[in-house]
Amino acid sequence: MEKKRRKWRELLDRFVLLRDQSFMSKLFVFSSLLVILPVLAVGIISYQRSAAEIEKEVRLSSLQVIDQAEANIEYYLQDFEITSLKIANSPETANFIQADYTNSGNEEALKSEVRAFLELQEYSRPDISNITIMTNSGKVIDTLGSQNYYPALKMKDEYWYESVPQNGMIRLVSRTLTTRDKQQPVISLVRRLYNSRTLQPAGMLVIDINFRRIEDIANKVTITRNGSFSILDAEGHYVYHPDYSRLGQNADSLLLSKLKLKESDSMVLEGETKDFITHTNSPSLGWTFLTSVQYDNLTMGISQIRKTIFLTIIIALGIAYLAGYGFAAALVRPIKRLQHFMKEVEVGRLDGRVEVESKDEIGQLTIGFNRTVEKLSALLDEVYVSKLNEAELSLKQKESELKMLQAQINPHFLYNSLETIRGMALEGSQEDIAVMSNSLGKLLRYNLKNSSPTVSLQEEIKFCEMYLQIQKFRFGDRFEYQLHIPYWAENARVVKFSLQPIIENCFVHAFGQSTGKLMISISVFQLAPASCVIQIADNGSGIQEEMLNEIERKLKEKSCSSDGKHIGLANVHQRISCLFGEAYSLKVQSQPGCGTQVMMHLPMEMEKREASG
Repeated sequence: MEKKRRKWRELLDRFVLLRDQSFMSKLFVFSSLLVILPVLAVGIISYQRSAAEIEKEVRLSSLQVIDQAEANIEYYLQDFEITSLKIANSPETANFIQADYTNSGNEEALKSEVRAFLELQEYSRPDISNITIMTNSGKVIDTLGSQNYYPALKMKDEYWYESVPQNGMIRLVSRTLTTRDKQQPVISLVRRLYNSRTLQPAGMLVIDINFRRIEDIANKVTITRNGSFSILDAEGHYVYHPDYSRLGQNADSLLLSKLKLKESDSMVLEGETKDFITHTNSPSLGWTFLTSVQYDNLTMGISQIRKTIFLTIIIALGIAYLAGYGFAAALVRPIKRLQHFMKEVEVGRLDGRVEVESKDEIGQLTIGFNRTVEKLSALLDEVYVSKLNEAELSLKQKESELKMLQAQINPHFLYNSLETIRGMALEGSQEDIAVMSNSLGKLLRYNLKNSSPTVSLQEEIKFCEMYLQIQKFRFGDRFEYQLHIPYWAENARVVKFSLQPIIENCFVHAFGQSTGKLMISISVFQLAPASCVIQIADNGSGIQEEMLNEIERKLKEKSCSSDGKHIGLANVHQRISCLFGEAYSLKVQSQPGCGTQVMMHLPMEMEKREASG
């Protein structure tokens, strides 16, 4: 049993898994299987589903179109039925029928009167080609008169004449009207006429309707490029067909047998050609409306899908083979390189390393081999390398310690130095120097006293006042500042060290370009219960349009660029957005010669007071 299992496993490895074959052969076979089988499965399923969906869509659209055409033709012919009733019940027609029984002497006058009445009805409807009244005794009046080359009495020999209903209902048949110039296919609306005294059939009324309006309706029936629309009467004769030579002829017997099965349906009819037939019956007219489409036309899209699938398989195989060749080459190349370097190691050359091109199993194998070679090389040069490493490590450690000592500056030394300067200034009655030294010390403590990214507006304003006082000593009466901070805004939460960079810009840009007295104002306005605006305004020379556009661009890009001397507006803008969200930011408004306003939009979040130590 174990021997058989081992034999089957060996056969599986050799013939199915291609154990003894090259990488290229394996990739060729496996890529073919992985590409062809899924694509074929998808293609077959797509083909079948597409065929079913296309046939379903054509059937539904054909039924909708036929229903619309049926409704339009029914409404159209109902008008002629009303016209036929109007003619049948008119006094002129009644008098003419009565005269046929009474042998009245004024027969010609009655004919002229009836003909004039019929011509008036024909004139009111341009789609009426002829109106004929024929009595049982053989008297005939039609509006064509001498132009009619087909005697009306011959209609008695036609297939439909005897089947005209005796109950006064109409019959619609397809005929050909022969005149001097041409033969015109028409639909004839036929109704029996009755003697008003005896109530017995006395004649026949025939209204010949041309195909003008019906052709318009049929032309609007969109049934693909090579489809056709036709109408059959109750006996299976063509009432309408694009080929006028088939009017009045019987439809194919196979088609008629299929049509009797269901009142409305679609089917595939195989005769001389394979056609997709959709039909529906009109109970009121007794007609069958049908569309015919060659089945090959329906499957053109499906054939295109089949060709696309075949082309996709070919392209996919080509890509798979190219990818397999490249993949095999990528696998074999590092293995051959590793094999070559192993031969170098065998002869004692340990200074080289195999290049690692990937992080897969071959890459990991290469890394492991390189490490092994490195360890072998390290064992040979252990003493020399260890001493060199120790010396280098000692130098680096001393250099690091020196840098750390140089970097250790105690802030308290600066505070004590500033306090000493302040004391000496007070002893020397130098109040300005004492105040300035005190303010500078407070600035340093504010900047380093805590790591919180936000402070209360009151703290930030105090910090700005100290900065402004220092600038006051510098510029004297050349500038003034105003603060308009409402009580409700004092505990508002602001980004730490956000106002001073904006105020500094006032001195750098506005003050430096203006010869007048600089006025800086800081105001707070409440926009809504949940937000406020801090405005820093100056009356300086303003910002040129190009520079203002550049500032707006940097704010939109959230650039953190700085000029190296002070924190830029973009930095403050980004810190506000990061802490409070994208809805809160900076906005700069300025006009040359009219000063600058910087609006800081912030949420109304209150900073919790902390006990000072």
